[in-house]
Amino acid sequence: MTQVIDTVFDAQSYFAAVETAERRALHSFFDQHVVEDDDQGYVALDEGDYNALPTWAMNRVVHTVHGALLDEF
Repeated sequence: MTQVIDTVFDAQSYFAAVETAERRALHSFFDQHVVEDDDQGYVALDEGDYNALPTWAMNRVVHTVHGALLDEF
């Protein structure tokens, strides 16, 4: 799916949220999601903060970075 970013603010908040999600994922068991927010543009959410992502958040996920820690050892 292709999405056109209308403003510079949206692009800046998107890339800032992706960077935050990537940084958090390195030190987390949980996936990090970039979610579109009406007020802030884009924000990063840690899946570990929720038992399951609420429907409102699931429907607004635009990018996911998988958690990098493994607990199999």
